[in-house]
Amino acid sequence: MTPDSASAFSHIDTDTLPRVEFAFPGPLRDQLVAAILDGSKTSTTGLAVEYERDGEPLPEAGQRSVVVGSDDRPVAVIEVTGVRVVPLARVDLAHAMDEGEGYTSVAEWRAGHERFWHSAEMRAALDDPGFAVDDETQAVLERFRLVADLRHADR
Repeated sequence: MTPDSASAFSHIDTDTLPRVEFAFPGPLRDQLVAAILDGSKTSTTGLAVEYERDGEPLPEAGQRSVVVGSDDRPVAVIEVTGVRVVPLARVDLAHAMDEGEGYTSVAEWRAGHERFWHSAEMRAALDDPGFAVDDETQAVLERFRLVADLRHADR
């Protein structure tokens, strides 16, 4: 899918859209943002506990967000095309592959995500030093499309 044309971009008010951050600032975020911009990342996974802790509603189809890079500057607008909440044990290969990180199996995807979810940064963000996921942990599987690449937009 291609982002909206420059003329269509002028109708997107990025100042009123919620911001979305993929991972924490640094190499992983840079990799994920690049995958969004090149079209290889069309899905992402969050944990229901993150939404509950932050008092945030789950994303909904049609919702648009501004993606920010590691430097906290807007780089893209994405639109949610679908959301499912499933136990981690039920994440499918198509979703894992569409995350754009090169996963070729669900086991590989799960191992990579568990490293992130069990990291000191994530545990600190959740204010839970012993946080761990298991097969029953509720995962929020989100699909999205790139609407606009903001890196070259006249703003």
